[in-house]
Amino acid sequence: MAFITLFVTATKLAGVLVTVTVAANVFSFSRYRKKNLRPFRSPIDETSDTLADFTVNITNKGEEGNGFFFGLATAPAHVEDKLNDAWLKFAEEQPCSDSSDTQSPQTADAIMGSASADGGSQVASAKETKKSKKKKTIKIAMEAMIRGFEKYTEEEEEKEEESQLTDECTHNVAAWHNVPHPEERLRFWSDPDTELKLAKDTGITVFRMGIDWSRIMPEEPVNGLPNSVNYAALERYKWIIQRVHSYGMKVMLTLFHHSLPPWAGEYGGWKMEKTVDYFLDFTRVVVDSVSDLVDFWITFNEPHVFCMLTYCAGAWPGGNPDLLEVATSALPYGVFSQAMHWIAIAHSKAYDYIHKQRKVSKAVVGVAHHVSFMRPYGLFDIAAVSLANSMTLFPFIDSICDGLDFIGLNYYGQEVVCGAGMKLVENDEYSESGRGVYPDGLYRMLLQFHERYKHLKVPFIVTENGVSDETDLIRRPYLLEHLLAIYAAMIMVFIQLDLRTFPYMSIFDVSDGNVTRCWFCRVFLYLDIFFGQFQIIGNGLMDMVQNLDL
Repeated sequence: MAFITLFVTATKLAGVLVTVTVAANVFSFSRYRKKNLRPFRSPIDETSDTLADFTVNITNKGEEGNGFFFGLATAPAHVEDKLNDAWLKFAEEQPCSDSSDTQSPQTADAIMGSASADGGSQVASAKETKKSKKKKTIKIAMEAMIRGFEKYTEEEEEKEEESQLTDECTHNVAAWHNVPHPEERLRFWSDPDTELKLAKDTGITVFRMGIDWSRIMPEEPVNGLPNSVNYAALERYKWIIQRVHSYGMKVMLTLFHHSLPPWAGEYGGWKMEKTVDYFLDFTRVVVDSVSDLVDFWITFNEPHVFCMLTYCAGAWPGGNPDLLEVATSALPYGVFSQAMHWIAIAHSKAYDYIHKQRKVSKAVVGVAHHVSFMRPYGLFDIAAVSLANSMTLFPFIDSICDGLDFIGLNYYGQEVVCGAGMKLVENDEYSESGRGVYPDGLYRMLLQFHERYKHLKVPFIVTENGVSDETDLIRRPYLLEHLLAIYAAMIMVFIQLDLRTFPYMSIFDVSDGNVTRCWFCRVFLYLDIFFGQFQIIGNGLMDMVQNLDL
C-alpha cells in the first residue's frame, strides 16, 4: 500500500510539473509570437507605379549623406591568391592514412546556426564523383522549381555521392569541394582590375575590400614591429586602394574578416589579451599607410561568428578548443565571452586610433554585425531561441556602442530552431545552402536595432545580404524583396531610420571561409542596384527592377 501511495503521489507531482512546464512554454511562445511573429501590414503602397524611391546622396569627401548608397565588394582578404595563411592550411585535404583525425560531419545546433552566414559552417562530409541514376529531391526555391530546375538537380545528383569517411579523404572546409582548383583562390590580389572594372560598370559609388592581417604581419612581432611587417604587401594594398579611387569609387576597408594569423592561433588568439596589442599594431601600420585613402572603416566583420565557430566549435582555424572549453563556452565566463571581450576592447582602441590619425576629413568607423531571424518551431523551442539571441543579437554592439559611427548589419535569412538543432520546414523557401529566405526578417531586425540604438543617432549600413543560387533564378526576387523590406522599415520609422544599403552578396559565399560557387569571372559579387538606371550585368540582374525609380 505504501508503494502504491508513493507511486500515486509521484504521478500527481509529475503531472503538476508537466502541466506547469507546458503552461510556461505556452505563455513564453505566445509572448514571443506576439512580439516577434505578429503579422504586419506592409507600409508600402503596392498600387503605386513606384514602389520605392531610393535617393543616392553621398558627398565627395566620404562623409555621410542623408540617403542610400550602393556598392560592391570583393571577397574577404583571406581568400585572395598568393597567401599561405591559416585558412589554406586548414582547408587542405587530410591524409587518407590519418584516419584518427578524420571528423564526422556535424549538424549545426541552434547557437551555431545563428552564427553562420549564408550556408553551413560545420565540418563537411566527404564526397566522391560517381554516376548514379538515383534521383534525390533537394529543397530549393519554388521559383526555381517552376522554371525547370528539376533537371539540373538530377544532373548534379548523378555526379555526387557521399562516401564513407573511413575510406576517403575529407576536407575541413565544405567549399573546397565546389571548385576545381580551390587552392588558387580569388585573384583580386594579383589582378584587382578585373573586379574593379565590373564594379565601375554597374555605377556603384562604394567598393568594399579587406586587408589580411597574415599578409601584413606574417610573423609574431616578438622582435619588434618593423621586423615583422611585410612592407611590400602593405604597398601593394595601398596601390589597390588607389586603383579603386581611380575608377571613381570610394573605399570601405575591413581590417578583420575571419582571418587570424597562424602564429596568433598557436598561443590562443583572441582568448589572450596580448592579441589586442598585436591587432592594434596591425591597425597602426595600416592606418598610417592608407588613412587618407579610406572612406569607411570596418574594424571587425561578424566577430561573434568567428568566436563561435573558432573557439566554441573548432570548425574554423585557430581555435582547437578542448572539451572543457566547448562544454563551458556558453557560460558568462566561458571562452566565447572571453574572446568577445578582447575583441570589443580591440575595436575601441582601433576606433580611437583611426579617428586620431585621420587628417583630411572625419573618419567613419563601424563594424559588420551578423544577424539572423531566429524562429522557434514549437512550444518547447523558445529557450533555445532566447539563448541564441542573448549571445549573438545585441551584446557585442552594446559593448562598443560608444565607439561607432555606423552599425553594419549582415543579414541572410531565418533559422527555425527545433530542440537543440535547426529544422527545415516543408513550406518554407530555402537557398541552395539551406538558408531560409525570409525578407520580413530583415524588416523586423532593422526595426529592432533602430529601437534599441536610435539614441546613438548613427546610420545603419546593410553590409551583407544575399542568397546562394547557382541557377540565378531566385536571386532577382530575393533582391527586390529585401530592398523593399529595407524601404518598408524606413517608412515605419518615418525616415528616422538613417539607413544606407551596401553590398548584396550574390555570387560569393563566405560562410565556409572560402569560395563556394564562383562562375561569374571568378569574382565576388556583393551586388546592389541603382534601380532603373543601369545596364544589365552578366546575369541579367538589372531587368527585375524596371518598375522601381531611383
